[in-house]
Amino acid sequence: MKHLTKHLFKHALGAAALALATAAHAGPFPDHAVEMIVPYPPGGTADAVARPLAAVLQEKLGVPIVVSYKAGAGSVIGTQYVARAKPDGYTLVMVLAAHAINPSLYPNLPYDSVKDFSSIGMVAKLPLVLYTNPKFEAKTVPELIQYAKEHPGRLSVASAGNGNTSHLATELFATTAGVKLLHVPYKGGGPSVTAAMGGEVNAVFAGPDSLHLAKAGRLHTVAVTSTERLALMPDVPTVQEAGLKGFEVQGWYGVLAPAGTPADVVAKLNKALTDSVKDPKFSKTVEELGYIPSASTPDGFMDYIKQETARWAKVVKDADIKLQ
Repeated sequence: MKHLTKHLFKHALGAAALALATAAHAGPFPDHAVEMIVPYPPGGTADAVARPLAAVLQEKLGVPIVVSYKAGAGSVIGTQYVARAKPDGYTLVMVLAAHAINPSLYPNLPYDSVKDFSSIGMVAKLPLVLYTNPKFEAKTVPELIQYAKEHPGRLSVASAGNGNTSHLATELFATTAGVKLLHVPYKGGGPSVTAAMGGEVNAVFAGPDSLHLAKAGRLHTVAVTSTERLALMPDVPTVQEAGLKGFEVQGWYGVLAPAGTPADVVAKLNKALTDSVKDPKFSKTVEELGYIPSASTPDGFMDYIKQETARWAKVVKDADIKLQ
């Protein structure tokens, strides 16, 4: 009888432990690591935001944030992976401006950029900078426009590739100014900047991370593409200030989850994300690289994606941009 009682007691303890473990696993979100997919290779601008964000976000949520890379097809592969993931808040994706551009470039996109995702929130924006070769005669936006009008199709502007934000910035500049430019695509931001420095092209739209090259005299800084001047270069005007009204191009970074993610989970993730974006450990890190920390509500970010999708669809159509 004593042996039976001992056996039953052990069994009861085991059952209780199992029940506790099950309850813990089914506890309030989150109760284990969250995976953040970056649909680009390591080392790019997405990585520069995702890494410091993950470090602060895991403090706010109290669980590890694992950054995983699933690059390919202009971010489509990694983004599709998240669109098809379980909508429980444990698989997220860091999306960039390409998320709103791809629907116009890829006719058979394997997901809907809006309907297949639950918005968590925006993280940051990254304006582009219009640089020229220091030896090029046009030094300001009005001078560039005048040159382009006098020499149609001869003002050459490099980009990081067909369909890239830098390419669309070039096309938007041309249509807004009413001029014809010569777009020269390169395989990546680095080669496009090198081309401008070397005089292969007259100008390039690139990130603030190339400012050190301007300070060294290897590029000339013309204007910034945001609506406000950057703290990193307060003396450089915006393209709008320089005379091209309505011109704005900004790269942006935000977080999405699969469609159907529970509202309470979305709310908790958004709160943690917003707190992370405002945390100096994150904001100061990215501001030094030219990013503008930009928190938002889930609805606010999804509305922004819809606006950007419509805006770039028009630019892609008007410029007849097609991927090679």
